[in-house]
Amino acid sequence: MLHSKASVRGCHEVLLAEMEKYFTLDFVDYHEIGALKPDDFSLVFVATGGVEQLIIQHFEQLPRPTLLLADGMQNSLAAALEVSAWLRARGMKSEILHGELTEVIQRISVLYSNFKAQRRLAGSRIGVIGTPASWLVASKADYLLSKQRWDIEFVDIPLEKVYNHFRQITDDEVGESSANLAAQALACREATPDDMLKAMRLYRALRRVVDEERLDALTLSCFRLTEELKTTGCLALSLLNDQGIPAGCEGDLQALFTMLAAQTITGQESFMANPSLVNTRTNEVVLAHCTIGLKMTDRFILRNHFETQTGIAIQGLMPANSEVTIVKCGGECLDEYYLTTGTLSENTNYVNLCRTQIRVQLHSEAQYFLRNPLGNHHVLLLGNHEQALNDFFQTNGCKRMG
Repeated sequence: MLHSKASVRGCHEVLLAEMEKYFTLDFVDYHEIGALKPDDFSLVFVATGGVEQLIIQHFEQLPRPTLLLADGMQNSLAAALEVSAWLRARGMKSEILHGELTEVIQRISVLYSNFKAQRRLAGSRIGVIGTPASWLVASKADYLLSKQRWDIEFVDIPLEKVYNHFRQITDDEVGESSANLAAQALACREATPDDMLKAMRLYRALRRVVDEERLDALTLSCFRLTEELKTTGCLALSLLNDQGIPAGCEGDLQALFTMLAAQTITGQESFMANPSLVNTRTNEVVLAHCTIGLKMTDRFILRNHFETQTGIAIQGLMPANSEVTIVKCGGECLDEYYLTTGTLSENTNYVNLCRTQIRVQLHSEAQYFLRNPLGNHHVLLLGNHEQALNDFFQTNGCKRMG
């Protein structure tokens, strides 16, 4: 407050000149902070000491999380430290950007990427088709709290809407696409041509619901649907995931949000699975489920559904010796997460597990699954995305479990 803007700029010329090599800077006076838009990536530039009271007077308008840029000149770091402590005492996430200029620039780049991912996630419409499976007692999400934290919307859609579309679609409409898909398979085991036609009709029905409801992701009450339509949702969910629409099983809202967030951050589709076997001595886990996006596989076999012995399921064979990432978001407001990496050592073929099965050698202790798990379903991505995912969840104030 005691310095002119010109003198303040001059004191910080080294910092600002370096930043302008990488970013376009727009200086917004604190009087005009209300004019910032949700898509504006903003830092609080603490230029001098003595501005602590001024900043906290505007705390309701500060960006979340609050990123305080201070190079230490003119007592700026001292002010940033005081403000950061005040914000954190009130449950607000804050971070001070200070230190070697190259490191500050790199950190801003990471935070900007996280910000853009969060903005892409904001406004997402997640379809809940039917109701979550009764056995998912720990995998629910509070619609209101999730919207407040992530600005996402869960949309309840009755299964009858899918049934109506399914019954309007004829076998002739899906005959060619069914044959083409069957021709791509390594083999077709228990499933029949009629099973294939029904499964493809269900895919077309769900695709219509996605378009009508403007959904960015969906989860399906698949067991109830199987009872009514005598087919399974496995093929439909596989094809939707291939099209960039995260689609999950059994109405698991936490796992589906994980799939959507992971895709938003990494651009990769994912495999939602049950941890079926855990070896804490070797730190290995076998993940299994009856559907997977075909793009994640080297080859695939058309099977029937493991539990019901009906319809179409996917036995996907994934690339062995690949590095993988396992992640899961939990909590009713989706503010906890588990994250690790590993190596996909083999595609297993146990007769008493779901069709797609993989063994993963974890790069961390497998005890997590037995001592402190975030529910059943976990999500696997090909490749090592630990840093990007961890930065995103940490920036958004989530608690890492494990």
